[in-house]
Amino acid sequence: MGRAGRDAVRDHLPTLKAKLNPDVIIANAENSAHGFGLTPQICADLHSYGVHAITTGNHAWDQREIIPYMDRDPRILRAINYPIGAPGRGGIVLDVAGGRKIMIIHAMGRLFMDAMDCPFAATEQAIANVRLGAGGMNAIFVDFHAEASSEKQAFGHFLDGRVSGVVGTHTHVPAADTRIMSGGTAFQTDAGMTGDYDSVIGMKKDIPIAKFTRKLPTERLTPAEGDATLCGVFIETDDKTGLATAVQPVRIGGNVISTTL
Repeated sequence: MGRAGRDAVRDHLPTLKAKLNPDVIIANAENSAHGFGLTPQICADLHSYGVHAITTGNHAWDQREIIPYMDRDPRILRAINYPIGAPGRGGIVLDVAGGRKIMIIHAMGRLFMDAMDCPFAATEQAIANVRLGAGGMNAIFVDFHAEASSEKQAFGHFLDGRVSGVVGTHTHVPAADTRIMSGGTAFQTDAGMTGDYDSVIGMKKDIPIAKFTRKLPTERLTPAEGDATLCGVFIETDDKTGLATAVQPVRIGGNVISTTL
């Protein structure tokens, strides 16, 4: 979320990498360019920090320069359930050390969101002929960008046992339901934002407060610029089954209580 969030990734990711030794790092960056969209330069910066794949969401196209760039960089994903003809792609397969492979899918919900193709059907089609575990994809991860917790949880249960992890994005608030579901899929309703939490979902407080209290037009929302908290989810999987063996929330820095890693 804005420069504060980008700086938090830059500053905290080395510590997390040293502690957790992740094979793959995925970042949702749809609000990284002053709160609205992302740019090619921001993508390059995130890759230089160690981010392997970048997901987006309903703000994917806010910065027009990213539209042609998505076709050039396969590591930048837009939702897989955009209509046919949308730039970019909704999934990618990455090679991981040791000859392993991970499929990353990005889908977007429809409840209280813009009209989209069905995320359930689109994701089902993407994994229909993919084997999870040894001999296929050692892991499959899905970022589900959606407003309603009910839709996110239904989506997680829909994929339970067929993917390694489903983590929601979009609400900017980390959910407290981190768990491995009954079929073996790691899940959290929302990863939360990486940004300044002394704010209204990452924006400076005064403008949204005025909008809510006065119901009058206000100036444009701008990102808060204080000390940011990096939020995310860490998932461990079994290479043979592709299912989750451990999952934990990640919160570090800023004024949100940090997790113990």
